Amino acid sequence: MHRSTRSLSGRRPRTGARAAGTLATAALLLPLLGAAPPQTESTAPSARLQGAFASAAAEYQVPQSVLLGVSYLQSRWDAHGGAPSVTGGYGPMHLTDARTALADTVVHDHAEGDARGDDSRAPLKATEADVPTDAQLPARLKTLVRAAELTGIPADELRSDPAANLRGGAALLAAAQKQLGAPLSEDPADWYGAVATFSGADDSATAATYANDVFAVIRDGEQRTTDAGQQVTLAADSAARPQASQVEAMGLRKADASQTECPPTVSCEWIPAPYEEFGDGDYGNHDLADRPHDQSIGYIVIHDTEATWEQTLKLVQDKTYLAWHYSLRSTDGHIVQSIKAKDVGWHAGNWYVNAKSIGLEHEGFLAQPDSWYTEEMYRSSSRLVKYLSKKYDIPLDRQHILGHDTVPGPTTANIKSMHTDPGPYWDWAHYFALMGKSFHRTAGPDSQVVTINPEFASNQPVFTGCVKAGQVCAPHGSSAVRVYTEPREDAPLVKDIGLRPGGQASTIDVNDMASRVSTGQQYAVADREGDWTAIWYLGQKAWFKNPAEQPTAVETKGLVVTPKEGASDVPVYGRAYPEASAYPAGMTPQAISPLPYKLLAGQRYVVGGRTTGEYFYSPTFDTTSHRVVKGKDVYYEIQFGHRVAYVRAADVQVTPSSAS
Repeated sequence: MHRSTRSLSGRRPRTGARAAGTLATAALLLPLLGAAPPQTESTAPSARLQGAFASAAAEYQVPQSVLLGVSYLQSRWDAHGGAPSVTGGYGPMHLTDARTALADTVVHDHAEGDARGDDSRAPLKATEADVPTDAQLPARLKTLVRAAELTGIPADELRSDPAANLRGGAALLAAAQKQLGAPLSEDPADWYGAVATFSGADDSATAATYANDVFAVIRDGEQRTTDAGQQVTLAADSAARPQASQVEAMGLRKADASQTECPPTVSCEWIPAPYEEFGDGDYGNHDLADRPHDQSIGYIVIHDTEATWEQTLKLVQDKTYLAWHYSLRSTDGHIVQSIKAKDVGWHAGNWYVNAKSIGLEHEGFLAQPDSWYTEEMYRSSSRLVKYLSKKYDIPLDRQHILGHDTVPGPTTANIKSMHTDPGPYWDWAHYFALMGKSFHRTAGPDSQVVTINPEFASNQPVFTGCVKAGQVCAPHGSSAVRVYTEPREDAPLVKDIGLRPGGQASTIDVNDMASRVSTGQQYAVADREGDWTAIWYLGQKAWFKNPAEQPTAVETKGLVVTPKEGASDVPVYGRAYPEASAYPAGMTPQAISPLPYKLLAGQRYVVGGRTTGEYFYSPTFDTTSHRVVKGKDVYYEIQFGHRVAYVRAADVQVTPSSAS
């Protein structure tokens, strides 16, 4: 973990008794081995990557379908302009070089708050964490170094040249095949073990799951245009069948999945977080509960870790730290569960959200805000979320599958300290598509509700602060769309009075959430003018460019709230707590503390859900005092700004967007 005041997802570790925060264009030309097609001057520029796959496969005697399949699971064939992934992986083969990537790593989540988010306990404090040495990095984070040894290609060329990167990946696969004593066969099925080895997994279940996913891609086929405009195709090969016995012969460890709550389509391991008392009445690192029997589970919160995988697991097993439910490894999609879904993790910085959510931490050891996540981790995570959504009846939308950066501050004092992960470079459109919930138009052009839905690869808003404050970040596809006070790109950005009470201007810093909307979020339309659309956002009109030929939002249907007739404004809240009369004698009621924002008459905000006020009281290790307080006050969750918020049902009226 890099040295900073921040640790896991912006969560600050404890000192003494306390800690904070949680941490190709046509069918495949050579489906088997054979001479690679020559790269000539007449080769279409958009087909050169396809030819590079063929050349690398022929040079190292690897079936092209295998090379293409592995690369798809690592990067979807994207080169990312030479930028490293969150685990220091480069190029279409995701060859890892952690030390080089680490040299440019910066903190991207500046929040300094308490990830537990409950003021019934004393504030949590912070220390700094140490940077791991090269010797502490596992082999799975140094595959580019090994590829350089095998090929003789300089490391910097492997990082920056996609064709060289493919050669490096092919060399690693061939070396794994030889080490397993298997022939350099033309049959993809003979390469199952080598594919499993390429994953870097140290347990048999993860290695097999990864290899199965690669073979599923080979059987089904894939084609897409990459981030560099390269058209790549992997022709479907229905005859490709995995040979699971090859993994069994590799001697990998057997992970303990006996207590996990995971779908059978992922590799999952149980490494428990401790519920133990320590110090003077203190305890960690989560709370025992009986969800969904004592309270409902309504959210899944998506985080990134900002820590090595090994450090992440150490932290979640530290009784003096904080805990979350699932951790996901980027290189191979392996999942570790540490808390039962029935129990409450400390991860979101808002106790109301914590008490009603499941937290997923995604490995982001070298998390640059302009970095990227592997396809295998997206797939593993989407399968887990889809499973949990079905099990606990959690809607698959952006109002219930929250980024940590969309969790609201529970009170005004907490707004500045809320977290910004997973940030603008998490591909929400792809993530939801993997869950079968793609964002698309569901209403006509005059609809009063829109869903933000830019094309990820081509949507590249300018950000600063990825490497140095004020310095422009490398261009990168993004889920974020910037909003302005007027329908022009030189207009001032929308301001956030909660984040900057003094009225200071918003910025384009990668951590500044004040004037930004994100893929999948839904807003009520306030106005339209030419290529621009205005939405209601933080109590004001917010304009974003939305040209018909390349829209950044699509028309959809939904329910909206507006103040009840006669009210000039109504308060907005960061949590949906019960009324004071709902608390039993002897228990201090939690304040129903409004945020500094107002929902003004004539403005509309999209409803994400309806709930009755609840508070999970659990300030002590002894669970006999724990209690879920349930009130009668009803709240609506709304998409108010970049983050969600709550309004009391008694203050607003609800109407369908088509009637607005």
